[in-house]
Amino acid sequence: MSVASLPVARNWYRIEAIGDALTLINEPHVRGLLRAKAWLIRGRDRDVLVDCGLGVAPLHPIVAELTERDPVVVLTHAHLDHMGAAYEFAECWAHSLERADQPLPGTLLGPDLAAELGLKEVLPDVLITAVPHEGYDPAGYRLRPATVTRDLCDGDVVDLGERAFTVLHLPGHSPGSIAFFDEHDGTLLSGAVVYDDVLIDEIAGADIGDYVASLRRLRELPVRIVLPGHGGDFRSVTAG
Repeated sequence: MSVASLPVARNWYRIEAIGDALTLINEPHVRGLLRAKAWLIRGRDRDVLVDCGLGVAPLHPIVAELTERDPVVVLTHAHLDHMGAAYEFAECWAHSLERADQPLPGTLLGPDLAAELGLKEVLPDVLITAVPHEGYDPAGYRLRPATVTRDLCDGDVVDLGERAFTVLHLPGHSPGSIAFFDEHDGTLLSGAVVYDDVLIDEIAGADIGDYVASLRRLRELPVRIVLPGHGGDFRSVTAG
């Protein structure tokens, strides 16, 4: 499909309420490996948005319809499909090894992205199947830096009031990849560390040895439900 023939998607984001306090936000008009998930979790004292998509269309106005509070964006890592809209929010937390303030330029053009990330697979010419408005040029997309207001470290706690998530530093996919684990109910928000598909472990910044160690660490945790950054949710094999 050529850029000129891409249709306009008036509703760029798809919103799915998972429960009273959990909402899934994704971008259905994004292809393949860039189609990532954002998770809005509403708490008693704080709301958090785990990752925030590509930033092709403004996300903050969408989130503002879902919660009266401006959420804290917590980034699992600084790839374009997970941090694209982070610059729209006042509070952004990430691991210090993820340079969200100086990310790679990012692109929606498949061959250029493959070259930027060192991907071996052949990607489609354009990585979106629609545009957010007339006149949008996918070739003009660039990833905007975010201002990180808090560096997250392994073992930190993201407290929402009645619920808290422990930060797990799980390098491998990227140096500062993190996940968020609710030790009370076994929920893991895993970003791109683990999901139900082929894991990407040979791109710029990835380290297979670190990835193996991170996955072994996850195997030892009492994870019950995985809410990943890509693909469908699933139950951990350790859940019994």
